[in-house]
Amino acid sequence: MGKDVIIACDFGCKEEALSFLDRFTEEKPYVKIGKELYYAEGPDICREIKARGHKIFLDLKLHDIPNTVKSAMAVLSRLDVDMCNLHAAGTITMMEAALEGLTRPDGSRPLLIAVTQLTSTSEDRMRRELLIDHPMNEVVLHYAENARRAGLDGVVCSPLEAAAVHEACGKNFLTVTPGIRFADGPVQDQVRVTSPAKAKEIGSDYIVVGRPITRAEDPIAAYRRCVKEFI
Repeated sequence: MGKDVIIACDFGCKEEALSFLDRFTEEKPYVKIGKELYYAEGPDICREIKARGHKIFLDLKLHDIPNTVKSAMAVLSRLDVDMCNLHAAGTITMMEAALEGLTRPDGSRPLLIAVTQLTSTSEDRMRRELLIDHPMNEVVLHYAENARRAGLDGVVCSPLEAAAVHEACGKNFLTVTPGIRFADGPVQDQVRVTSPAKAKEIGSDYIVVGRPITRAEDPIAAYRRCVKEFI
């Protein structure tokens, strides 16, 4: 499975998202649809963007009791998305239930990945606010190993942790890494970040890039720079 750059289409309405994607006349970038756009427009936004020829990572980060997540995943499986996710903190049982719900009668399904710790979470906040006293790397690896045991395809993690996840869970266990910023750009509200080039060096399989592309003066040039540095 090849590497790819996923653009986080964190827009508040369909018009903004489609206007942005209309700029791409030569490429059909992989896109992430998150809570903001999905809650604004509902599942039809997935169908419309998919019909335009884009791959879709549906980033809803489900986290609930196993039966609820299973039922929700069964609904999401009817959308022709390529990847979706949940929180690994929901336990192995929840992840197994999600996988069962996501799998269609013919055995096909989107990729399913688990969020370890958000890239906006520092180790200090994790200790003080979540009462998790283990080091960040240990927590991320433990959550990744739980996801692998549950049968998932990979995890969302910081690019700084991608190499360690591959070492613990195997090279075919996917690492999808947000927290990507150009080396000469602002970090903004992210904490555990790196550049596209460094993410490639570390071993990320997919990078998710939002504001450095969507808010760039020239989004096409910014996207192409990401692709050149990462792939």
